[in-house]
Amino acid sequence: MSVINELKKRLIGRLRPSASLSGRQLERQLILQSLFIAKLNRGLAHLGTLSEAEFCGFSQWGEDGIIDWLVERLPGIPRVFVEFGVGDYRESNTRLLLHLRNWRGLVIDGSADHISDIRSQDIYWRHDLTAKCAFIDRDSINHLIADAGFNGGIGLLSVDIDGNDYWVWQAIDVVSPAIVICEYNAVFGDRYQLTVPYQADFQRTRAHHSNLYFGASLAALIDLAGRKGYTFVGTNSNGCNAFFVRNDHAGNVLTAIGKVRSFPSVIRESRDALGQLTFARGKSRVDVIRHLPVFDFEANATRPLADFGELYSETWRQVY
Repeated sequence: MSVINELKKRLIGRLRPSASLSGRQLERQLILQSLFIAKLNRGLAHLGTLSEAEFCGFSQWGEDGIIDWLVERLPGIPRVFVEFGVGDYRESNTRLLLHLRNWRGLVIDGSADHISDIRSQDIYWRHDLTAKCAFIDRDSINHLIADAGFNGGIGLLSVDIDGNDYWVWQAIDVVSPAIVICEYNAVFGDRYQLTVPYQADFQRTRAHHSNLYFGASLAALIDLAGRKGYTFVGTNSNGCNAFFVRNDHAGNVLTAIGKVRSFPSVIRESRDALGQLTFARGKSRVDVIRHLPVFDFEANATRPLADFGELYSETWRQVY
């Protein structure tokens, strides 16, 4: 495995845009390089942790590699995905599934400009992709998916809306994905089952200028996954996306992973009231939003984040 990982590192280091390439040429370069790394990954019969499969061609933090590795171990799952919160889709969790595996997919975003952009891209006619413009809430999500012609078993669901992620995933029942990727808010820690209280029109920046107040803790998502019939198999090393596999497929993945591990986030995206980055890091980020309310599932009550003691496990504290 060390030889393969070294090859991956060398090639990933070359995944850099070139000013001399057009957008289409650059995309082709990324596809070819991603395909090469993916084939190396597919030869990894066993990983220490899920994050060892990471690489990014079109994803933000290495999800491309994890997704391809998981899909390779789940032969026969439907070649269909649903992803929402995709922006203009040039950076996403599922674009590589279209390029390398020719899946069919649905993407949803709240910006009409983004959806118009997606529909104008070559990928929209080269592949079986449906793009819908809608602001997602827990009452609309099933209708949005079904009305687009997607239902029943699918291969992958990716949830990343920077807000009501927990509540929306909880509501989804029109599709049954084999793999679920859901963003978690590492600032909320890994010890308590917490999420932002549901607000249908929640917007991250409007909720608090820091952009740190959104989504759910990893513990909350793991508990929800268990109740929906999914097994947690790990996170990416950047500490933002958690991966779950439906229980009937989970054995194929767990037997190939040495340890199911989660990672805290070291991303320094906090902003001040003027929108300028403050570069707050680690546990200091909690101080910025500790006065704000979170819903505590274990107590079934809304409480200020300040009511909780240590939010981070010993493993996460070692990082901070």
